[in-house]
Amino acid sequence: MLTLTENATTIVQAITQQSTESEDAGLRFSQDSASGDALTVAPADAPQPGDQVVEGDGARVFLEETAATLLDDQVLDASVDESGSVQFSIAPQA
Repeated sequence: MLTLTENATTIVQAITQQSTESEDAGLRFSQDSASGDALTVAPADAPQPGDQVVEGDGARVFLEETAATLLDDQVLDASVDESGSVQFSIAPQA
């Protein structure tokens, strides 16, 4: 199952708090096309049916079925660059 670093937890919380007022909100990772491993990330008020929900220290991430498979046994990290853009990175769990 996907795990979140402390940085990722903080950034997921900040994005969801700024994007929605729903207490069930989180970031949803999904794969829109059948080809490639690129994922779409967007704030969501709640998980969609079939989503896997990953929670940690108040941060919620919703994984669409394909995204859940791609991110199984991975670690999600995040950082903010000088221009304020968020960069997510994935690494295998140790």
